[in-house]
Amino acid sequence: MSFFKTITSKPWERKGVIGGLRPEGAFNVPAEKVALVFFLVVATVVFSLFTISYFIRMELPDWQPLTEPSQLWLNTGLLVISSVLFQWARNISGDDSQRNLLSAFFGAGVFAILFIVGQWLTWQNLQSGGYYMSSNPANAFYYLMTGVHALHLLGGLWVWSKSAIRLISGADAKDVRLSIELCTLYWHFLLIVWLVLFAILSNT
Repeated sequence: MSFFKTITSKPWERKGVIGGLRPEGAFNVPAEKVALVFFLVVATVVFSLFTISYFIRMELPDWQPLTEPSQLWLNTGLLVISSVLFQWARNISGDDSQRNLLSAFFGAGVFAILFIVGQWLTWQNLQSGGYYMSSNPANAFYYLMTGVHALHLLGGLWVWSKSAIRLISGADAKDVRLSIELCTLYWHFLLIVWLVLFAILSNT
């Protein structure tokens, strides 16, 4: 009887998972990482368009180069330290060790906040010196490009704050490993973008 049931069964009429298999994604990559990579591609296009527009606008006669604020060097150092600390936190979380994890991850966010504060102080000093956005196209591009970069950092800090709260609450390293990895990738990207912007602003 069991043999008869076997040869006359209709597996296509069964509901549920067939053959004990489980649904899998097309890529062996977390969906959050795929979404972040897609966002970084879009952000790269946006900053590239800003850069192209910057060089095109420079050719017009009303362009007056903006003097490079010396504080940008300090701000750049703060962002470099932030990115290094994020990488350190990522390495620690990958080893399933929470030793110094909170210090590295929390410190990375603090230095990113200090970078934004430094950028804001630079904007304030420029305006105090009469370098307003509406007074010169070079000024407008400076505020636009650095402002958009700072907004991207603020968005990353929102994700960082949620992960930091989880760590402070006692979450295991493996539970926040993906968040730390995504933050690290995001900060490395923003560091590269800033270095490119800083080089452009310093040499033009």
